[in-house]
Amino acid sequence: MIITRTPESLDLPLPLDLSQGTAVTVGNFDGVHLGHQALLSLTCERAAAMGTLPVAMTFNPHPLEVLTPYAPPRLTTPQERAALLEASGMALVLLVEFTPEFACLSPEAFVRRVLLGTLNMRDLLLGYDFTLGKGRAGTPEVLSRIGKAEGFTVDRMDALSVHDEVVSSTRIRELLHQGQVWEASSLLGRLYSVRGEVIHGQNRGGLLLGFPTANLAPTGTMLPKPGVYVTLATPSETAGNGLPSVTDPAKLTPDTYAAVTNIGYNPTFGPGALTVETHLLDFDADLYGKHLEVAFVERLRGEVTFTGPDALVTQIRKDADQARKILKTVTGE
Repeated sequence: MIITRTPESLDLPLPLDLSQGTAVTVGNFDGVHLGHQALLSLTCERAAAMGTLPVAMTFNPHPLEVLTPYAPPRLTTPQERAALLEASGMALVLLVEFTPEFACLSPEAFVRRVLLGTLNMRDLLLGYDFTLGKGRAGTPEVLSRIGKAEGFTVDRMDALSVHDEVVSSTRIRELLHQGQVWEASSLLGRLYSVRGEVIHGQNRGGLLLGFPTANLAPTGTMLPKPGVYVTLATPSETAGNGLPSVTDPAKLTPDTYAAVTNIGYNPTFGPGALTVETHLLDFDADLYGKHLEVAFVERLRGEVTFTGPDALVTQIRKDADQARKILKTVTGE
């Protein structure tokens, strides 16, 4: 169950019986990467052992968007994040609107009003770098002291490493910024993807070049470094439920197509706005007005200014051939 609350409505009864108590984890969970997944799994295990319900509490907007002039780009939309949290086994995902007033709650007030008062918490499980409350004063040590006084336990999970690299949303953003989408997927536990509505573009791909492309409206999440990518594209009639269409490249549905995606400014035709254009291989249907999820597999090359359309077409054919070879290796087909 996913429930959204404003700070003012946190005291209202929830449409879920929490009388047996809860095991709660709190965080931003941007990307719901492998480190988050390990913490969520631990929360489920603790709840099962204690006979309580597993609960994840998260925030929208990201606290940094409220507290600082700069906030990093998001890896997931609030809907995607909540859906992934629920799919991890949470009985309740509480999505709280983060406001300047909410940020002023002391750790003691946050715990007593929200975690104990609203969620009837018995166990609090924290990520390795998590703090809560005004001024980040709610460290694991402070929360443990509050727990002893109020009768709940506090556990802090160590950082998770993959290939000797600590898994974090920050590191995943760095990899995407560098165009290293396959490396980012190893920390996410799935291919990184963006989704949006297919809109009308300049129509150069179909009319001028013979390679029709689906142009995505702004996605609301981070885009990898500009360039040309091997991708897997999944069209749909609606925006979907927030869960990724491609979780395992080796287990694709018939609705997912091999594709090549260009993120960039189309320098061959003069300077323009940043666009996301995807050419679906072996696909011939109208996608305008539909939704498209694009999962990134590997970066082929950077954007290049070609001498003209013919040179660009030649390179697009090479990109498509290379994409087929890479996807054959990745998907096993």
